[in-house]
Amino acid sequence: MRIIAIEEHFLDLDIARASRPEAERLSPAFAAAYGAGQGYNYSPAPEVLLDLEEGRVADMDAHGISMQVLSSLSTQQLPADVAVELVRKVNDRAAAAVAARPDRFAAFAALPTTVPEAAADELDRAVGELGFVGSMINGRTGDAFLDAPRFDAVLRRSAELRVPVYLHPGVPPVETSRSNYEGGLDPIVTARLQTSAWGWHVETGIHFLHLVLAGVFDRYPDLQVILGHWGEMVPFFLERIEEALPQQITHLDRPVGAYFRENAHITPSGMFSQAQLQFCVETVGIERIMFSVDYPFLGNDGAEAFLRQANLPPLATEKIAHLNAERLLALPS
Repeated sequence: MRIIAIEEHFLDLDIARASRPEAERLSPAFAAAYGAGQGYNYSPAPEVLLDLEEGRVADMDAHGISMQVLSSLSTQQLPADVAVELVRKVNDRAAAAVAARPDRFAAFAALPTTVPEAAADELDRAVGELGFVGSMINGRTGDAFLDAPRFDAVLRRSAELRVPVYLHPGVPPVETSRSNYEGGLDPIVTARLQTSAWGWHVETGIHFLHLVLAGVFDRYPDLQVILGHWGEMVPFFLERIEEALPQQITHLDRPVGAYFRENAHITPSGMFSQAQLQFCVETVGIERIMFSVDYPFLGNDGAEAFLRQANLPPLATEKIAHLNAERLLALPS
């Protein structure tokens, strides 16, 4: 079976160094949680995160992954004075990896959203010149969601280019972390509660709902967003959300659930749960589900087995494994 994994990361050291002060400001416990690595399987060795060559391909081969869509980490925390240059370099690095192995790699553009007009221009370059298939945005920029007026150029350009935005979790703002997660817990427990255990996913689900409720998809009805981790909790609350936010209150063109089913796609991000898969097939529909591992924070082992064990007709499994990604991202079949 052909398997395309679309949330597969790599690290650029220059971006990591430049982003770290802002990440630590947003979440003071962040460095303690991830630097300690205590009991945490999300901490790959640096050489694995950096690798865009034979080691990565060998791991894909060993576990049945046909193609990865690459994405850089941490660009939303870059200082504005260095963001444009560093993001351009990291996109060139990803483009070189794709050019070397076009049968195995594609890429999402990193965007310097701290400089929004430049971010829109970089998306143009990445899609038009480098052949990238969309963008990945890692959480808020500062305290702002993408529906803030200054980011409209990025959303407009994405819609015009007909490429999706992958909304990936980022570090929650410090105010959110303090009010919701801090208070008497062990620092490592706090840091992980506010990030990978819970906070990342709530944040990203709210980010998508902000886009909906701000009317972004009424302005750009063809804009597509991808959400990992089975839709960042939103599918499991769609009925409740629609009940509490009917159109007479939102004044939107469509019910909230329609935006999720028509403007969003979801992936598992390595959460290989058959129960969640079945729920999302029933709630969102098979055409809106694609595959992802979240490599190398999660390993490729188990990816192929998850798809083969799914209680789905063969064509439905193929849609999740590769056909839906080929259609949305215009990837070669």
